[in-house]
Amino acid sequence: MQEYIQRNIDVELLEWKNNPMRKPLLLRGARQVGKSSAVRHFGKEFKYFAEVNFERHKAVKTFFQGDIDIRLIAQKIAKYINVPIEEGETLLFLDEIQECPEAIMALRFFKEDYPGLHVIAAGSLLEFTLQELPTYGVGRIHTLFMYPMTFDEFLKANDENGLIDMKGQADSRHPLDDAFHEKLVDYFRIYLLVGGMPEAVLAWIKTHDFNQCSRVQEDIILTYDDDFSKYKKRVSPDLLRTTMRGICHQPGEKITFKQISADYRSSQIREAVRLLTLAGLTTPVVATSGNGIPLDAEANEKNMKILFLDSGLLLTVLQLEGNLAQHLIEQIMTGNPQELVNKGGLVEMVAGLEILRNKPCVQRQRMFYWEKSGNSIAEIDYLDIFNLKVTPIEIKSGTQGGMKSLWLFMREKHLTEAIRCSFENFGEFSYTDSQADNAVRHITIVPLYALENLQKMK
Repeated sequence: MQEYIQRNIDVELLEWKNNPMRKPLLLRGARQVGKSSAVRHFGKEFKYFAEVNFERHKAVKTFFQGDIDIRLIAQKIAKYINVPIEEGETLLFLDEIQECPEAIMALRFFKEDYPGLHVIAAGSLLEFTLQELPTYGVGRIHTLFMYPMTFDEFLKANDENGLIDMKGQADSRHPLDDAFHEKLVDYFRIYLLVGGMPEAVLAWIKTHDFNQCSRVQEDIILTYDDDFSKYKKRVSPDLLRTTMRGICHQPGEKITFKQISADYRSSQIREAVRLLTLAGLTTPVVATSGNGIPLDAEANEKNMKILFLDSGLLLTVLQLEGNLAQHLIEQIMTGNPQELVNKGGLVEMVAGLEILRNKPCVQRQRMFYWEKSGNSIAEIDYLDIFNLKVTPIEIKSGTQGGMKSLWLFMREKHLTEAIRCSFENFGEFSYTDSQADNAVRHITIVPLYALENLQKMK
């Protein structure tokens, strides 16, 4: 049996189990991010674990047809898979539930007619099925979103809980000792290459061989390619492949549809991006004016950067096209930290993924950035909300004088707090802005390996 790697969602699942107001749980996320493995591991908390896979157990679909009697359906499943289904004793796991839309529709009735039974559903390409259903019980179903592994989860997998504790206790006034800082920077370099797909991380732990990780990542990319034919019949799989690869060529950059392909119209590529986002493979970072909250009130969906699901998979996509990734890999392993941050859109992308994955997983999170065009283009990599205020987050290794966009944004929006993420140690500095009534602007420096700490600053 494959060894299980501890995940952050384990805590969420335990809280759900013990909640007396519990609802059926729908676990959503891209293929192979570890949804089924997490549920199977969680199943050890119960006396019985009853798993139905609708791709494998096709006959079970018939149980959900016609009039819905949830307790009768549970009895039929128990007999079919030969596992007792009892309130408080059994976890019922309905996997690949997208293959049975009737089962998705029936989830809400577990809350109404069988509230004592613990039920979790998950599936690949689930979002497409949900879009086509008139309703699936919103309000009577609890949802959690799952992503590839965060850097902290990667450290846990490498038995580096001490490093997690040390950086969790550090802050701008209590930086880490140099030895711990350097070790974390080295681990983050490895994380950029291995990524957070559980199977690739497991390959790294067992072999410490990047080639073994690449083989796993190639298989995952091929799986995604195979899935493209299932997205929607009216969308060309070639368009989806072309769009995915085009996005991988523009990490950290504002997406230009013409650069993705001259063979398709912008409207076609935009639809492909929408479908890739539904599948969990991409996350748009949308431009916004950043004048106040909510940030999406002034969002401009026409301008966006796009985060690809995983850095390891992105490098694999580039490698499959030739040797395009080799210079990136060499830069990650041997480049000095300042070059790596300032020249690498990949680092900016991974920072965005870290910010995204460490947000609460109970809802689909949206990501934003700021840009100002004109004689000189200004851009802030990410905008977020801290203490009910818009806060700019710059992924930079520059000095105070090298952050013109940051000063411009803070001055224009009358802000006094910002965050800079780099390979520097924890720190802070203040700047008296002589161009804006001598306002004192404060910058908190958060290392790229400690983006999980941002949640504590909220």
